[in-house]
Amino acid sequence: MATIDPDTGLITNIDKVREAEYPSLASTTYLDHAGTTLYAKSLIDAYSRELTQNLFGNPHSASASSQLSSRRIDDVRLQVLRFFSADPDSFDVVFVANATAAIKLVADAFRDNDNGFRYQYHIDSHTSLIGVRELASRSSTCLNGDGEVEDWLSGLEHPNANSNGDLSLFAYPAQSNMTGRRLPLQWNQRILHARKSYSQPVYTLLDAAALVSTAALDLSDASTAPDFTAVSFYKIFGFPPLGALIVRKDSAKVLLQRRYFGGGTVDMVTVSGDAWHATKETSLHSRLEDGTLPFTNIVALQLAMEQHKRLYGSMSRVSRHASYLADTLRAQLRDLRHANGHQLCTIYNNGLLQDARQGPVIAFNLRDSDGKYISNSEVEKLGIVKNIQFRTGQLCNPGGVATHIGLSPDELRRNYAAGHRCGDDNDVLQGKPTGVIRVSLGAMSSPKDVTDFVDLLKEFYVDLNPIQSSTTEPVGNLSAAPQVNKFIVESLAVFPIKSCAAYKIPPGVSWDVGVKGLAWDREWCLVHQGTNIAMSQKRFPRMALVRPEVDLQRYVLRLTAELDSTRVRKLEVSLDSKPRSMSSINTCESTTNKSSNVCGEDVDVHVYTSPEVAGFFTDVLGVPCTLARFPGHGTIRQVRVRIPGTGKDATKVGRSIALANESPILLVSRSSVNRLNEQIKHNGGVGKAVAADSFRGNIVIAEDPGAGQFENPYAEDDWTGLQIGDEVNNTFEMLGPCQRCQMVCVDQKSAKRRQEPFSTLAKTRRKDGRVWFGMHMCLGLQEMTAISIQVGDRVTPYFGL
Repeated sequence: MATIDPDTGLITNIDKVREAEYPSLASTTYLDHAGTTLYAKSLIDAYSRELTQNLFGNPHSASASSQLSSRRIDDVRLQVLRFFSADPDSFDVVFVANATAAIKLVADAFRDNDNGFRYQYHIDSHTSLIGVRELASRSSTCLNGDGEVEDWLSGLEHPNANSNGDLSLFAYPAQSNMTGRRLPLQWNQRILHARKSYSQPVYTLLDAAALVSTAALDLSDASTAPDFTAVSFYKIFGFPPLGALIVRKDSAKVLLQRRYFGGGTVDMVTVSGDAWHATKETSLHSRLEDGTLPFTNIVALQLAMEQHKRLYGSMSRVSRHASYLADTLRAQLRDLRHANGHQLCTIYNNGLLQDARQGPVIAFNLRDSDGKYISNSEVEKLGIVKNIQFRTGQLCNPGGVATHIGLSPDELRRNYAAGHRCGDDNDVLQGKPTGVIRVSLGAMSSPKDVTDFVDLLKEFYVDLNPIQSSTTEPVGNLSAAPQVNKFIVESLAVFPIKSCAAYKIPPGVSWDVGVKGLAWDREWCLVHQGTNIAMSQKRFPRMALVRPEVDLQRYVLRLTAELDSTRVRKLEVSLDSKPRSMSSINTCESTTNKSSNVCGEDVDVHVYTSPEVAGFFTDVLGVPCTLARFPGHGTIRQVRVRIPGTGKDATKVGRSIALANESPILLVSRSSVNRLNEQIKHNGGVGKAVAADSFRGNIVIAEDPGAGQFENPYAEDDWTGLQIGDEVNNTFEMLGPCQRCQMVCVDQKSAKRRQEPFSTLAKTRRKDGRVWFGMHMCLGLQEMTAISIQVGDRVTPYFGL
């Protein structure tokens, strides 16, 4: 049982609770309790015992196992009502998948009213509430803030001869899932009064999912309760994935208008002749719960409530604990300032600070010392590297985000037309962010979670010196005057399968380079069989262990199945130093054209349909996937690189790529890698020095050791092009620096994640809030045919046009 500090409400033994019940938090800072809280180990242990010691059957039967399930469901239904202090005589519980399903159940029933319905919703609503407007055939109105709600309510309470009397539904969140602000529950009482006193057919739908995650919802006074309340239990207990619609019984008749019926909700159905059915009359929930209930999830819910009470006692205790930590974090964020006095955090809290109307949720954006917004996706990348988990983006609360940031509908449409999509990196447009950072606390949060997050912001985003630090390397035409150093090609690499391991081109071997880059580079990819999305090491780090054969030509021939079909062919891959092999296939007979999503872009690829190919890669990676190839002829993907200082991608017309993310060729400088490793040591970086392979460059250059030169790190930032070798036509155009993500933290030999080099890069190579390392380049436009390069070739950089 948690021990509570009576003055602050803090759970003083939370570290012991976490150690015993939440072992997954041992090395993780979890700050996304508004998304879902975490389940306790004791809950999973109890659930396992319950399922192994009992036999639960489909409740639509008379067998012993069925009756056991039915009894448990009835018990849990009552326990849920008691959890929310709801009188069983006045309320019923309808089990659904989640809060969204509860909302849709209400919307579907209102839609089936003969005359349709009118819909009003608060601007701070979750997307699931906003979506109901598409079913409101009479009209829908977004009430832009509490003031408009009050005006609308006044109209209900003072009806006139012009009142339309149409069936209406008013929906709003009990707590904003963006800011944590708790909205007035008294609105439900006023609408109920208007319905009873003035015959106004208006009903209330309360989205309580965000509120009940850390606060008690008291429905003991039926006269002030909503008509319909949607909740998700995983928000409270972490498990099971289950929701409920809590219905006032005297409001249920409007739900019974729905036309659809499912298995279990009817007593008799005719299927020929006149269509007729008889709906069950035993209870409200029996008429609304379609099909077989997720009975084992409901069993888990009973255990979840019991374990939660054992650990924390009550929701009021959870609320005090989480609120104290959130108040502490909010105060510390508010105090973070740059050396010039400008605040780091712009917090969206509606003027509420430490207030009972504020839940343990904080939404904010970061600004640099010049007042410019910092990319939220870049902050999230650092969080991933540091194993600090929080949420960024629009949070499924488009109205709240637009209101607080000041985004007009026209701006939102323009952002969409400019390519912005929810969850992408294009998150600062026209000087405004497109979303926010959200951190949220819960029952098992600790003071260390607060400290860890504040330390992250202090380490990487608080500018302690208004003058640019001398350790920060410039990016893109900002370094000192060009130095005419002599460089050579230190190594060449191609990555036949996108995001898998490299093939190192041996010294003395000439390698063709064309308009799409080095021959065979990223011509293949692995696609997830369920989503058709091209896989990468960001999500599947074990891809680093898929290595080509020593003989790349033979390897590629096996991928393309161009060898004589009568010969035995093998595709050899090294996994944890254990060779694996499979039979190859006839490509011409075993591929199909499909659209695959490659780095956010739909690309038509040839997908290998052979079960042997799919089975091989699925077995190697433990993910259902198969091989795909870029079609080559007739398919063009334009180079698209992000240019520092512009805040957007630049499409390079006439430059093309295969399955690479941005450009045909990535160049990395050995001296730049060496400088980075020095900075990792200097800045107290976590882990050892990193290899140049971490950056997955095609060409690694180095100063010519025979020329007796000093290293000149990041000299490549100023190059506009270069020549490789003695042939004057072997020229390349520099397209711009490479924006890096946390994928550079995957060790290319072990596939294990680490904090470096991204952690140090974020301090030393950040511009416009983003991290840059390496240079994109392509073959010069004048080169119409392929050229050849090899290890040891001289590199001559170009400056200017």
